[in-house]
Amino acid sequence: MEQYSRRKFIKKNTQAGIGTVVGMSVTPSLFAGSTLRAPEKPAILGGDPVRTKPWPGWPVWKPETDEKRVIEVLRSGIWSRKDVVSEFEKEWAKTIGTRRALAVVNGTNALIASLVQLGIGGGDEVIISSYTFIATAVAVLATGAIPVFADTDRETFQIDTEKIEEKITPHTRAILPVHILGLPANMPRILEIARKHNLVVVEDACQGWLAEINHKKVGSFGDAGCFSFQNSKNLPIGEGGAIVSDDDEFMDRCYSYHNYGNPYGSMVGEVGAGTVIAGTKLRMAEYQAAIGLAQLQRLEEQTATRNENAAYLRSQIRDIPGIIPYKLYDNVTRAAFHLFPFRYHKAEFQGMSKQRFLEALIAEGIPCSGGYSPLNKMPYLKQAFQSRNFRKMYPEEMLDIHNYNARNQCPENDLLCKDEAVWLSQSMLLAGKKDMDDIAMAIEKIHRNAGKIK
Repeated sequence: MEQYSRRKFIKKNTQAGIGTVVGMSVTPSLFAGSTLRAPEKPAILGGDPVRTKPWPGWPVWKPETDEKRVIEVLRSGIWSRKDVVSEFEKEWAKTIGTRRALAVVNGTNALIASLVQLGIGGGDEVIISSYTFIATAVAVLATGAIPVFADTDRETFQIDTEKIEEKITPHTRAILPVHILGLPANMPRILEIARKHNLVVVEDACQGWLAEINHKKVGSFGDAGCFSFQNSKNLPIGEGGAIVSDDDEFMDRCYSYHNYGNPYGSMVGEVGAGTVIAGTKLRMAEYQAAIGLAQLQRLEEQTATRNENAAYLRSQIRDIPGIIPYKLYDNVTRAAFHLFPFRYHKAEFQGMSKQRFLEALIAEGIPCSGGYSPLNKMPYLKQAFQSRNFRKMYPEEMLDIHNYNARNQCPENDLLCKDEAVWLSQSMLLAGKKDMDDIAMAIEKIHRNAGKIK
């Protein structure tokens, strides 16, 4: 079959006088090069949707291969951390390419433990991405440090490395970049800045499993890398997280910290003295690790499928006016695609708001989201600064929320959050190319009918 660009396909079929598709009780796959075309009347206005077929479910669970190990663990009665967790840690370290990995209860606490064991605490500032999940910021606050927001590179959705140095003050101790959406941040430039200013780097790779820069896995660049295995994530355990690093002493401290501060490895203290540091309890359970080992078996194949479908979908929508797909930095050799992001420009859709566009896309059978709200403008910051502990740790001028807000303006991030960002979930990328065509067809259908929909 001859392959047409989507633009040529629509032009050809229009000239040929092909009518709209009706009788959508069983929706055909509508894709470039087909003799079919999406029903013209927008679904949001009462027309037939482009798609009624369900999308792949998540998480994936295959009883015939996945349940044996979990059932063995349950029947053993050894449910708290032991050999299966250690096995998962070894496999995860091997997967990421680091010397060590430590499994913990979630990605948020992986961040907190890493920051604490790298010496971050009260009186410090940590520069973080502005386009990220709330966990990144609250992890910094949990240490007693203050998050400082750097603006976003809207093309890549990542921290703008050109905006980092202007945020550095005498209080700055660390940079916490986020490989948000599973797209790698510009780590070579971030590490260069960190070395110049003697700063710690903790990678928030909680959405970055198997993503690579120059064939090196994200999470393995900084002093520590942190991952999440929450239920929606590309490696789902329900809840869970991990810290990775090549620094044995640091990892020993993290292990001790996650087990109440009890002695471990180089963290021995005096013989018989008992607990050596002030720690907490962050241990992963054995049955969680068993689930993780099962999920890990298919992560490579799923990641390859996501990358293939993301590249294909990007090629199908990039020429639609007002749709600007994600951009990867030149040194990115692989992304994780926890989400497929693109930017929406309403001027090319006759002024239709992003919210209306999202509603129209959902009506066509394409689940989607508008993404994050600006983290630097939420009430939790004021609440933290007014807390007794923060007032003891910082001078009044550093806790003035109005001054803080003025110093942490991120106009590019505001624009991205409010008017531009659109997400598709990672599980959608596990479908086939014809399913990706449904997404592109729905977006084009909305574009053709923007004047009616808005």
